[in-house]
Amino acid sequence: MAASAPIKDQLFNAAKVEGLAGRFAAAAPGFDAGAFADEVVARFPELELKQRIDWIAACLLRRLPDRLEAAAPILLAALPERLDPELTDNDFGEFITAPLGEVVVALGVREAPDLSLDLLEEITQRFSMEWAIRPFLNAWPERVLDRMQDWAGHPNYHVRRLVSEGTRPRLPWGQGIGLPPDAALPLLDRLHGDPTRYVTRSVANHLNDVTRTHPDAVLARLADWRAQAQQTERELGWMTAHALRGLVREGHPGAMAMLGYDPGARIGCDLSLTPDPVRIGEVLEIGCVLTGRQGLPILADYVLHFARPGGGTRRKVHKLGQGRLDGDGTLRLAKRHRLHGDATTYRLHPGPHRIELQVNGRIRAEAVFDLQA
Repeated sequence: MAASAPIKDQLFNAAKVEGLAGRFAAAAPGFDAGAFADEVVARFPELELKQRIDWIAACLLRRLPDRLEAAAPILLAALPERLDPELTDNDFGEFITAPLGEVVVALGVREAPDLSLDLLEEITQRFSMEWAIRPFLNAWPERVLDRMQDWAGHPNYHVRRLVSEGTRPRLPWGQGIGLPPDAALPLLDRLHGDPTRYVTRSVANHLNDVTRTHPDAVLARLADWRAQAQQTERELGWMTAHALRGLVREGHPGAMAMLGYDPGARIGCDLSLTPDPVRIGEVLEIGCVLTGRQGLPILADYVLHFARPGGGTRRKVHKLGQGRLDGDGTLRLAKRHRLHGDATTYRLHPGPHRIELQVNGRIRAEAVFDLQA
């Protein structure tokens, strides 16, 4: 499969499906691998990535026993080898294994929660079951959280990561869950000292989700973890910055202070934009000179307010730079921002646009430029 092929075709294609079919044929006498593969692949052109996962699961369900107790031995026998336990990061697994989790949900979420959790514990060591665990959290919250207390100490880091990732309040692609946004914080207390970056990144992403609704709870947790010193100083520093990135974009004073940036500091700003006017597709040069107390730590963002047709603006925060004011109490920062006209997330429209300079969480300066077609 060419690297330039759409990601859905790289992850789900005839070869991947045939491999899955072969494992099930070996696990279940009478499983027609060829018919299964033909049925699955026939609909791929019309399906997006997540839809392909659901479709493969539906095709498997038509060929498996309709009770999880009978289907479980087949699912276990059809699993690939566990992911390499010596790796410590970015080992998500093969997406072709994801449909097995959806099969477990379909057969077990109502009738067999404990067996289902046993299966998800095994499958997640081949491919993350963060999406499949969420229907069980909704149907059996106390039972799943109790099991997660055990999983938080599991020897396999993929199982430990599932505790954090599966309970994220805003998991991408994941089914919404009815837990309060801060319900899993006691589980994160057990995971924040994990030696594996794959787990600590999930913990940080989970905390970033929680900051949307409970920022003070996240700040308090991070302060407690620092006092406990269960994690290395360097890793906890990385986790803290990653967890607070949403609050930093908002200029939250508590987050800025925790990261070592004084939001109340007196800082002078000279902001410049060139060229003006600038055309869609060209580069806008953003420059600033910051002045203040010698040695002051600085974290600078710029907030671009895009004009919308018919009035109004769309706000987007971008990183400008960080550093310290030098011996003269000065720091110069610059950024080249290409004004793409074909961005997939938003469209640019001609007209006046505004940039605000946010330094240590506070807006310190602003300037307007004219964007032309």
